[in-house]
Amino acid sequence: MDDLSDLYQEIILSHNKRPRNSDPLDPSTGQAEGFNPLCGDKLTVYVRNSENFLETVSCDTDGCAISRASGSIMTTMVANKEIIEVEKLIEDTKLLLTGEDEPEVDLIEHGDMAALIGVRKFPARIKCATLAWHALESALKGNNEATTE
Repeated sequence: MDDLSDLYQEIILSHNKRPRNSDPLDPSTGQAEGFNPLCGDKLTVYVRNSENFLETVSCDTDGCAISRASGSIMTTMVANKEIIEVEKLIEDTKLLLTGEDEPEVDLIEHGDMAALIGVRKFPARIKCATLAWHALESALKGNNEATTE
């Protein structure tokens, strides 16, 4: 179990130090800003999509390691997918991180997102992990701001 925790920590640190897809997307078809007043995280999610397909996404984050890692992981999970699939990933991820039941998680099924499951033990950090996902959801709906509520 300690080896798995170490691996998860390495994944978070890797995405925090070298976030993937973190430059503003130009041109974009939408964007949304997210702010977490509890720890000061600020981010902007940019999307380039057609009606049914998310071509690419970026997440420019100024925040804690959890927030940066989650945004980076998110961008790698949702690009080049149909919008309906992205919407399901958003809901699945929010449930994974906030649901009442303890999820069964593994790297094969959940990829790097599995590393963020540990935030469930720290309720104040859950908003850090979900902020980028809420912003993505807002950007796809044409809203300019996101909330973790």
